[in-house]
Amino acid sequence: MSDENTTVTTNRKAFHDFKIVEKFEAGIELVGSEVKSLREGRANLKNAYATFREGGVVLIGMHIGPYSHTGYSGHEPYRDRRLLLHQKEIRKLKRKVSAKGHTVVPLKVYFKRGWAKIEIALATGKRTYDKKAVITRRDQERAMERELKDKRRV
Repeated sequence: MSDENTTVTTNRKAFHDFKIVEKFEAGIELVGSEVKSLREGRANLKNAYATFREGGVVLIGMHIGPYSHTGYSGHEPYRDRRLLLHQKEIRKLKRKVSAKGHTVVPLKVYFKRGWAKIEIALATGKRTYDKKAVITRRDQERAMERELKDKRRV
């Protein structure tokens, strides 16, 4: 096995809808067919979020499609999955989420040295005008880059 991280899926919508404050790496408690399905790239984080339950962090809404070569006893695609974090990290997240406007969103799922990991982030929601400002600034930067590229050709 290589030391590289193999990204399975990313939550691009999270970067659009939220301002990322702090990132954490966590393990995911999975069953065998879920791991095989992740290796095939059958995952979606679009409407997923994390919450606190029974002293731990639980990921809700993540879709892992059925494994292509499984028999009749596969896994449930939308089941709640426990995230594996240190107690110190859980306490820190819980303290910050209890503050107004913070939430925990998943950013990406990947394999690190053969283990399935998830990158979660402490985030605050963006307002509509913030989203529009980011899009406008990005468009302006692209236009400037295009103009500079055209001037270099001449």
